[in-house]
Amino acid sequence: MDTLHTPDSPDTSADFHLARLAGAIAEPARARMLSCLMDGHARTATELATVAEVAASTASAHLARLKSERLVELLVQGKHRYFRLANDDVAAALESLMVVAGAPRTPHTAHTPGFAPSTPSRLRSARTCYDHMAGTAGVALHDRLHAQGWLSGLQSGSYELTPDGAIALESLGVEVDAVRRARRRFACACLDWSERRPHLGGALGAAWLQLSLRRGWVRQALDGRALTLTPKARREMPELFA
Repeated sequence: MDTLHTPDSPDTSADFHLARLAGAIAEPARARMLSCLMDGHARTATELATVAEVAASTASAHLARLKSERLVELLVQGKHRYFRLANDDVAAALESLMVVAGAPRTPHTAHTPGFAPSTPSRLRSARTCYDHMAGTAGVALHDRLHAQGWLSGLQSGSYELTPDGAIALESLGVEVDAVRRARRRFACACLDWSERRPHLGGALGAAWLQLSLRRGWVRQALDGRALTLTPKARREMPELFA
């Protein structure tokens, strides 16, 4: 005999939420927005409106729906507002749907172009963001610190050193205890305005930049924010600067 599901049963609730998610993804403009964000970069509502081929007001309504279903999240960086996929599970689900739909595994199409920042190359390569490292080099460093297993909390955006990470950074010259005593966040994701992916911010990011300057791994321009990675960085710390 078939089991009768009441409106409040777990199965019905799961079905209901699945239907809501499917409905949020099913609208073509929202699907284009989600596909565009599959490359891991955050984008503004204006950029996503262009991708979705809709007016700004319509894009705002679509993004509100995607945010309410926890498919995207809003990042506020100063006066700027960016959107990105909420987490890796959303990306994996979208990737699977693309496979089922017979679409190419890469989301870059005429409607979902790859991310191409217009930042001057000198600043895009490496620069300071307040008191920590940004640009391509800063984002790469952020990713490598995680890959080395030195930082935890990638999903939350609020980072902590792992035991191995604390030992490694102490051995390099970072006074971890002093960094912890700073009256600011210890370590966090700071969205990079040229790469639209996070670099390392907070007190730890500032301490790392100062260490890199002292050790001669980077040089700072006298007339601006630009940083230059030195051959010494690649020679002494290839696991982080290669």
